[in-house]
Amino acid sequence: MNTADGNTVQLAPSAGELDDLELLMTGALAPLRGFGTPETGVTLTTSRDLAPRLSPGTTVELVDPEGVPLASLEIQDTFEEDAATVGLVGAVRGLTRREGRVFDHLYLAPEQLRTGLPPETITVPSARPLTEQDIDHITAAAAGRPVLLLALVGEGRPEGLSATGLIRASLAAAGLIGNAHVVAVPLARRDRAGADGAVQDRVVRAYAPAEVLETVGEGPLPAAVEAVVRSDRPTGTARGMVLFFTGLSGSGKSTVARGVRDRLVAEGHRTVTLLDGDVVRRNLSAGLTFSREDRETNIRRIGWVAAEIARHGGAAICSPIAPFASTRAAVRRMVDATGGAFVLVHVATPLQECERRDRKGLYAKARRGDIPDFTGISSPYEEPDDADLRVDTAGRTVDEVVDDVLGLLAEDGLVDLDADPTGSPAGRGER
Repeated sequence: MNTADGNTVQLAPSAGELDDLELLMTGALAPLRGFGTPETGVTLTTSRDLAPRLSPGTTVELVDPEGVPLASLEIQDTFEEDAATVGLVGAVRGLTRREGRVFDHLYLAPEQLRTGLPPETITVPSARPLTEQDIDHITAAAAGRPVLLLALVGEGRPEGLSATGLIRASLAAAGLIGNAHVVAVPLARRDRAGADGAVQDRVVRAYAPAEVLETVGEGPLPAAVEAVVRSDRPTGTARGMVLFFTGLSGSGKSTVARGVRDRLVAEGHRTVTLLDGDVVRRNLSAGLTFSREDRETNIRRIGWVAAEIARHGGAAICSPIAPFASTRAAVRRMVDATGGAFVLVHVATPLQECERRDRKGLYAKARRGDIPDFTGISSPYEEPDDADLRVDTAGRTVDEVVDDVLGLLAEDGLVDLDADPTGSPAGRGER
């Protein structure tokens, strides 16, 4: 948050809150005209540390990730969300339209449809690709009437597909139905029980001229839709991947990460980018301290770069300490959102062994108090309970541990250890 002038502060809402802001500005959440209490299901929260600056009567300028002002909100009330956050209640006034999305012309307001679609139009909301059964059901129910396909593409949905992928799949389905139109609706998924369905019903009613038809289909996708899904979410070795090593300093995670990188590159199995913790610190996160906040920022930067690599089908190998479970979970969500595979490896080498190996003398400095907030000594390491693989490098060769990691990747179909870049058979037993 930044001060815009003497009385106005700026707030960058989360991705889901930006979706809600757009729906409020377009009237899709009517009669709601602003953010409310948790009971409304449409909330705006910020850090409790900033609460003293956000009293009723304060004007908040809501900006997009690039700092462009989208709307203003005059705070009418606040509420406690949890121990770390506070909620803001107030009506919003739109300043400018949110832009910069693929298929931006399909993100329409309800009022833009009212004059263009006849009242007999059937509305079909969906957060997944339509199946053959869905299309047969819709075609029969429409009986020649126009069909409005609402692609629900807000934060947290669709599952297993990008927003762009769902829109493309909906356009492919519209071509099979005939006389069908596609509109993208930025409807974020809500965690509160009952709130998600209630808000979705309100939004769909705002768009629907009359009848709403629910999808019921299971089973195969039409060929045209399936082709879109395959393109958006490739499987096997074509799928982007983030291999994320976490462990104490000196655990061997960087050495194992380099070993995996070397093996994959030498055998031509994947396009690989290595994001080593120390190297990233010098090139991507120069200037950050080792406070908890800056360490989390460093991991999030690594995660963002790795997720972008995965988005384009590459493999990113990361080896930071990453001591905090919440930050590792944030990276997992970034990767999941791109359709990439997130593989977490806990290098669980004991602290005593890590200290014994310490070539830089960091542990000795930390024990003397020369290095504050040193993971494993004066700052905690939260062992992951969601690791896909746990390895201890003590008493083992690098090749043995690398074999464990590659075996996991092969089991998950992310690498093909029997494939040979020349096209000839190459069994692992020939090494």
